[in-house]
Amino acid sequence: MPNEKERETKSKGAPRDREGKDAKEGKEAKGKKGPPQEKKPVVKRDENFRYIVRLVNTDVDGNKSIVIGLSGVKGVGIRTAEVIARAAGIPRKTKIGDLPEPKTEELEKMITDYSEKVPHWMVNRQSDWSTGADMHLVGVDVELNRRDDINLMKMIRCYKGIRHEQGQKVRGQRTRSNGRTGMTMGVIRKKLEPGAVGDGEKKKE
Repeated sequence: MPNEKERETKSKGAPRDREGKDAKEGKEAKGKKGPPQEKKPVVKRDENFRYIVRLVNTDVDGNKSIVIGLSGVKGVGIRTAEVIARAAGIPRKTKIGDLPEPKTEELEKMITDYSEKVPHWMVNRQSDWSTGADMHLVGVDVELNRRDDINLMKMIRCYKGIRHEQGQKVRGQRTRSNGRTGMTMGVIRKKLEPGAVGDGEKKKE
C-alpha cells in the first residue's frame, strides 16, 4: 500500500506533468508552419489619378477599366466601348482614372463622332424619322428622343400610342395574368342577412 507521502507527491506531480505537456504541444504547434499566405500587392496610385472622370455629362468611376468605364455612359455599350478604346489606342485593362485630361477629351470627342466612323448597323438610331440620318444617341439625348417618339405615337393615335396612353403592354405580351391594372377581378359572395334562407333550403310551412 502506498504511503500518504507518496500519494501527495504523485498528486503534486500530476498537474506539473500536464503543464509540461501543454507547453510542449504549444511549442510544436508554433514550430509547425502552415501554407504561406500570399500578401496582396500594394497598388501605388499616381498623384494625378482621378477617382471620378467626367465624360458626356456623366460621372465615371476612375477605378474601372476603360471598357467598363465607357459603358457607364448612357447609350454606350460594351461593343461600342471596345471600338472606341481600340480606335484611341488604349489597352483594355487601363484604368480610366490614369488617363490624362487631353486623352479623356479625345475619348469624349470620339463618342460624339461615333456615328461618322462606323457602319450604319453599329449605331443605336438608324434612319431617323425626321432627318433620315443614322445617329448614335448618348447621354441625355437617349431619354429625350425616347419621350419624343412616344409622344408622336400618341399624337398620331397608332396602336402603340394608344397602348402607351392606357398604360398597357405595347409589344404584344399577354395581359390576362400579367400586367393587370385596376380593380382585382374575382367572385364576390353576398353575405346572407340574419334570418334569410339559403337556395337549397325550403321554407317551413
